[in-house]
Amino acid sequence: MSHTATPSGEEAQLTDAWLALEPGADPVERARALRRAHETFTEAGTVPRPVRAVVADSWRRSVRAGVGPDGTASVELMDGDLGAYRAEHPLSRVMPLVRELLGTFAADGEHLLAVCDEHGRLLWVEGHPATRRRAGRMNFVPGARWSESAVGTNAPGTAVAVGRPVQVFAAEHFIRRVQPWTCAAAPVHDPRTGRVLGAVDITGGDGLAHPHSLGFVQAVARAAESQLALLTPERSAPEAAELTALGRDEALLSADGRRVRLSRRHSEIVVLLAHHPEGLTGDELLCALYEDETVPPVTLRAELARLRGILGPGRLASRPYRLTMPVESDASVVERRLRAGAITAAASAYPGPMLPGSQAPAVGRLRRRLADGLRAALIACADPDLLADWAHAPWGEDDLDVWRALAAVRPTAATSSRLAALESELAAPHAW
Repeated sequence: MSHTATPSGEEAQLTDAWLALEPGADPVERARALRRAHETFTEAGTVPRPVRAVVADSWRRSVRAGVGPDGTASVELMDGDLGAYRAEHPLSRVMPLVRELLGTFAADGEHLLAVCDEHGRLLWVEGHPATRRRAGRMNFVPGARWSESAVGTNAPGTAVAVGRPVQVFAAEHFIRRVQPWTCAAAPVHDPRTGRVLGAVDITGGDGLAHPHSLGFVQAVARAAESQLALLTPERSAPEAAELTALGRDEALLSADGRRVRLSRRHSEIVVLLAHHPEGLTGDELLCALYEDETVPPVTLRAELARLRGILGPGRLASRPYRLTMPVESDASVVERRLRAGAITAAASAYPGPMLPGSQAPAVGRLRRRLADGLRAALIACADPDLLADWAHAPWGEDDLDVWRALAAVRPTAATSSRLAALESELAAPHAW
């Protein structure tokens, strides 16, 4: 049954947060509600309820990046530079396939097919000539940067930022001059490393605000990844292991279908070696692990010998000590998301401090760096829900700066009371 989207019910009706419209929704009414929401956000900094969470997070990232709603894209690569860059980019190898799958759809529907790199730079923009001319007036052209940090919320830039297929409809675009358009994009990953290489995008009118357009570009992106896998020579590199060390004193290491819980000391060693893939000397490991400088090297060598037996043959090399397999840690996931400005995604991947019971000096530094980076990002973005999650977690219940930030955006009686108690404790003289 069809329905008209309303500001109070739209969010509850959407069954897929990455889709712009539920089937049967009224695009005109939805566009009108989004324009009002965009005005509210740009004037007051608050996000009204009709805005999807993925769009709200993107708007906040856009503001933090200094993007203004009246901005425009800049062209960074032109002529020979663009041609040389495109020729060397991995996605050039799958462009014939992308054109075959999307080209006719774009031309017949008066849409545009676009492919960007991992930085949001448009490498190819093809399709209906009249639509290309219209898009050219907002610099949606090859060589222009359409990353979120440059032009705010848009399908190719946001897909690269969050690593997910996404649809952006009308005034969900952060820049006003882009709001007459609708687009859907899906990231393309390196089939060997998982790294985002760029995104495939379809851009046009309101007709693209349909679940099929998002599914279509996602299918094309997957086909491109499959083609890249066929074109990429096999390597003998070992499969990456997964290391889970956040919010737990004993890390979990998963490799070759095996999941091992490491002892506290082995957890520290693996965390440090995963952070230093180039390896660490025995002296460097001693300093990193032990506060007591009198600990003899034989103690460390004994721990490493036991760890080598747990990891299996050939997994722990020496001179310097290093892991011979690639390791993907949960801490590195949080760090990558922070660097991309995806604060909500970073917070959701953070179950607590890294090896909280560890007294190893180097582990403590890594733990503080990650926690401080995340909490600083939470304070800067001023999202009340994210701040509340941190403040009410065991590691944040005494975090005065976070409680102050939370009280500024959500001044409830409970928040004010807790803040007052913390400030009173801070001001009270300590008895020694």
